[in-house]
Amino acid sequence: YQRRVHGTLSECLFFFAMPSYDRAITVFSPDGHLFQVEYAMEAVKKGSAAVAVRGADTVVLAVERKAASKLQDTHTVKKICKLDDHVYLAFAGLTADARVLVNKARIEAQSYRLNFEDRCPVDTLTRFIAHTQQRYTQSGGMRPFGVSTLIGGFDPDGRPQLYHTDPTGVYSSWKANATGRNSNTVREFLEKHHQAEMDGPAATRLAVRALLEVVDSGSKNVEVLVLRAGEAAFLEEGALAALVTQIEAEKEEEDQRRKAAK
Repeated sequence: YQRRVHGTLSECLFFFAMPSYDRAITVFSPDGHLFQVEYAMEAVKKGSAAVAVRGADTVVLAVERKAASKLQDTHTVKKICKLDDHVYLAFAGLTADARVLVNKARIEAQSYRLNFEDRCPVDTLTRFIAHTQQRYTQSGGMRPFGVSTLIGGFDPDGRPQLYHTDPTGVYSSWKANATGRNSNTVREFLEKHHQAEMDGPAATRLAVRALLEVVDSGSKNVEVLVLRAGEAAFLEEGALAALVTQIEAEKEEEDQRRKAAK
């Protein structure tokens, strides 16, 4: 019994003496990893998929909506958030973290209007969001935001912009991108089918079709926002259902042609 207790105590002392690099956010592991940041990236990968496509005069944000209970008010669950009249954000990851980040971005957008009497440029607001995410990876007593964002909007000159940020605080501009569950699959689809200077309907169609690569149940679990200069509107359920039906029919025809070619 004494040997067993002694052995257990030794194992415990050895365990606590080991450097636990994943417990402290500000400590690098010997091979250069920040494990808490990597864990935040894993949280993003488990989140609902989100897709964004930038067209010639349009930015389309499409997200996967998880099935809700019959008693739940679906209007209270939002994966696409308004930051300002000309900027919207879609996210993948922890919804509560996204709510905090969105509120900070909204305050920054209104502060910019108050100070400069003009709309906050999309890249300026994106830099603020990315800086906030990065700051939470470098300070003690905090943890990273488990959120990755797709930010779409229009500059004062009317040009559409699309940006992506991740929990590390890195941001970059994109023509089309995806984040969340199976994002690599969706991104590969976008790379194959994206065309330069697409109009609004083509960009909307591409975003929906890319999202359907990883989303089941058709239009019931999809939400789409079409953003134009001075206008933003969610795609109505009837129009979305008709578009999904058309896309699924085209996919079936393609599958039949492939089988016939074999």
